Amino acid sequence: MTEQAATDGATGGLGAEDSRSLAERLRVVPRGCEAGRGELFLADLFDEGCVAATTLEDLCGKAPQTRAFLSGVFANSAFLRDLALQDPVRLCAILHESPEGRIARLLADAAETRAETEAELMKALRLLKQDMALTLGLADIAGAASLDQVTGALADFADACLNASIRFLLGELATKGKFAPPNPEYPEKDSGFIVLAMGKHGARELNYSSDIDLIILYDPDKTPITGSTEPSVEFVRLTRRLIKIMQERTAEGYVFRTDLRLRPDPGATPLAMSLPAALSYYESLGQNWERAALIKARPCAGDIPAGQGFLNEIVPFIWRKYLDFAAIADVQAIKRQIHRHKGHGKIAIAGHNVKLGRGGIREVEFFVQTQQLIAGGRNPALRGRRTLDMLDALVAAKWIEQSARDEMHEAYVFLRNVEHRIQMMNDEQTQLLPKDEEGLEKIAFMMGYDARTDFEEALVKQLKRVQAQYAALFEDETELSSEGNLVFTGDDHDPDTLETLTRFGYKQAVDAANIVKAWHFGRYAATRSTKARELLTELHPTLLMALGLSDNADAALRTFDAFLAKLPAGVQLFSLLKSNPELLSLLATVMGSAPRLAETVSRRVHVLDSVLDPAFFGVMPSHEEFRVGLERTLAQARYYEEALDRARIFNQEQVFLIGLRLISDTLAADRVGDALARLAEVVIEALLPRVIEHVAESHGRIEGGELAVLAMGKLGGREMTASSDLDLILLYEPPEDASQSDGKRPLAVTQYYTRLTQRLVTALSAPTAEGALYEVDFRLRPSGNAGPLATNLTGFIDYQEKQAWTWEHMALTRGRVIATTSLDFKKKIRHHICNTLSRKRDRQTLCDEVRHMRARIEKEKGTKDIWDLKQVAGGLVDIEFLAQFMQLADGAGNPELFCQNTEEALIVLRDAGSLSAGDADLLLQALRLYHKLTQVLRMCLEGKFKLKEAPRGVLELLTRAAGAPNLEHLEIELADTQKAVRAKFEELVGPVERVEALG
Repeated sequence: MTEQAATDGATGGLGAEDSRSLAERLRVVPRGCEAGRGELFLADLFDEGCVAATTLEDLCGKAPQTRAFLSGVFANSAFLRDLALQDPVRLCAILHESPEGRIARLLADAAETRAETEAELMKALRLLKQDMALTLGLADIAGAASLDQVTGALADFADACLNASIRFLLGELATKGKFAPPNPEYPEKDSGFIVLAMGKHGARELNYSSDIDLIILYDPDKTPITGSTEPSVEFVRLTRRLIKIMQERTAEGYVFRTDLRLRPDPGATPLAMSLPAALSYYESLGQNWERAALIKARPCAGDIPAGQGFLNEIVPFIWRKYLDFAAIADVQAIKRQIHRHKGHGKIAIAGHNVKLGRGGIREVEFFVQTQQLIAGGRNPALRGRRTLDMLDALVAAKWIEQSARDEMHEAYVFLRNVEHRIQMMNDEQTQLLPKDEEGLEKIAFMMGYDARTDFEEALVKQLKRVQAQYAALFEDETELSSEGNLVFTGDDHDPDTLETLTRFGYKQAVDAANIVKAWHFGRYAATRSTKARELLTELHPTLLMALGLSDNADAALRTFDAFLAKLPAGVQLFSLLKSNPELLSLLATVMGSAPRLAETVSRRVHVLDSVLDPAFFGVMPSHEEFRVGLERTLAQARYYEEALDRARIFNQEQVFLIGLRLISDTLAADRVGDALARLAEVVIEALLPRVIEHVAESHGRIEGGELAVLAMGKLGGREMTASSDLDLILLYEPPEDASQSDGKRPLAVTQYYTRLTQRLVTALSAPTAEGALYEVDFRLRPSGNAGPLATNLTGFIDYQEKQAWTWEHMALTRGRVIATTSLDFKKKIRHHICNTLSRKRDRQTLCDEVRHMRARIEKEKGTKDIWDLKQVAGGLVDIEFLAQFMQLADGAGNPELFCQNTEEALIVLRDAGSLSAGDADLLLQALRLYHKLTQVLRMCLEGKFKLKEAPRGVLELLTRAAGAPNLEHLEIELADTQKAVRAKFEELVGPVERVEALG
């Protein structure tokens, strides 16, 4: 046969549309070793004179290849021969049916197996396993079943048997009054008892005689265990019985050998672990090899949704957010240990291990899993369980070439087929090729080859292909050794080192020592070079002391370790810290209190340079000082793109410095919003003329045209946070006689300003080598996304006066020109805004429109979380809406009421008599509290704030910013304040409910 036949695609050979019987689909008819040996067994079968023998003879008459096929199988596989001869009726049925139909029926029968006793259940499942093993074995050898079909059916059968067994055991527990299942017919549903399939079982790649690797968990809060029964006791007992049902050998054989050693710390944990214990382990002690193992984890039996929920919770453990090279050294070390075993040093034939040996299945799996670990955190498409699927995904993600995928795919299918035939011989869990020529001949014939030498040649070819691809991935497999400080070397911990760490303030000294040791194995990119490790060794005393002085030394060290894991390189940082020890104390504060800032440092180490400037320890830079500093760095740019990079570097450094000032208590939280807005204004002011010049290079200018950037939202109100978008509108006014720009490629007026706006957006938001500046949002322009990107001032005024909704006028109260081509144009815009806002309005209509809008927002984004300071009832939105409502309601003839900043607006409204002193005081105190807390949260954390998950340093910053004695007191104050603000909103505006007349 051809080599292509032996390496037929993983999904080839078995089509759902093919309903022909197995006997009609014998693509491969294996030769039998020892001529005539298989015929002897067949003769015995035909001589029995039973119905099955007659049926078989008829079948061989209709499909002549059947006899030769069975003869070859019987001669080469003792296990399949014994199964066939044990039940000739079953053999005839298998040959008469399509493999698809029989497999589907066996899976359905296994899934619904019911029994009165454990012994009856064990017998029923074992007989089904015999049937499945013979069906798959014959279909596989015949070429009528693909690799996917065989491995998938074995995994699905394991799932079905596990579920049937769990159903029986939980039902028995319910009968004893110890378990109250929500669904007595299927007690496994919502049981809180979880079975995770690991390894090849989890990936649905189970091999022919494989163990099944399981992790057994239970949810103590969900499981309906009744009375005084302890879930831990009952579920461990149940797990032992489950293992017995699956793997104990009886007269009918066994179902699957079962291995539970992949659970967390198997030497010290029970067979069934609680979910909280497992989560705690992975969060605090999980290792890189466990991350790799969990890639293939799949809930396969019991409470499937609960199992999926657990896997969802540990996604951050398995998949790191940034490119993770930290696991590579661990993977390489495991591989090197495997290779040290006897027989794995070179490619061989006789006795070669097709799984663990050179060029074997494990190298294909390592090739795939290693790259999944590196990139899967950023690319969810690389998080799949199946090896062949992930080879395709790696090509799509451009991590490997298509030629590498094709070679690895072909080799994997070939080697898995060889593995199956090794196991078919005697139903043994082995991947070792026979050492004798006869044994090798049997494998060759079952693979479809006519000669052993042809098979050996094909095998060596595939092994060498895999080895070459694997070697290209792991070019450097040299041993990594610790450099410098020998205290952190070796397997055992030095007692004096542990004592020193304890004295420094580390409560978990052993864990601290393990972290430092890990640095010296070069597991992180930042510590991979010898120079980096030498510098880090010299930093040990200063670094560990600085982190030890923080409020939680252990947490600070863990954060620093995570920070190191994300650094692309370490020499620059370690040199900087070595030369400037005072930076370490600041960095230690960042590690303990501000994960978001720590993330910034890990991505952009250069931000630390700015801390060395003596000006850092002075007052916050003014608008002019920001402007001068940015112009100084932009003046050094040789071309436009370099200016964009320099603007990004300046912005990142200044935002980082503002954050450092906040957490080091040199800048009050309520001044951060103004500082960040000041910085954003300076950046836009500096980039706008450069954008105009850049556009002019191709399209010229519109001489005499006016242009302005109108800031809205948080920037307009000077209330920005570290995560704020920029809400902008670009307004222009061309000369009356202008029709197009004057460049070499002129544009019509509208096109010119639209192009200019697009370039401005790109200058601000496009990621360059130095990252991005801001997310930019132009949706507040007239007609939103449906309107033109740049807005003619005349059209803007007309829209605001005749078409704008009330909410658009509310948003316009924050409108502020921050960059313009002339002061006169800025004044003109401000004049028109004030005229629009100060028109007379019906107060009741305005009330209805404002509370209707608040109700709509609350329906879409409402929450009861008091820490969602913006959207919670009585939160920031309530105060902002109230201030804007009062400005519009009383603004007729009072343009001085229109302050963009909410706090200033409330003060002006109080002074004008629109708000009583008491009402203004309540709202101002609430606003200041919310702003202080929001600034801390946005500066220190990414994403939604979760109180139980927040670092202690962040919680301390929150209480300090609020002036509260403790967190509990702060939460009470927040809840009371929000309640009071909502009550005041409803008193002044009306109930928060949709007004029917407004739709």
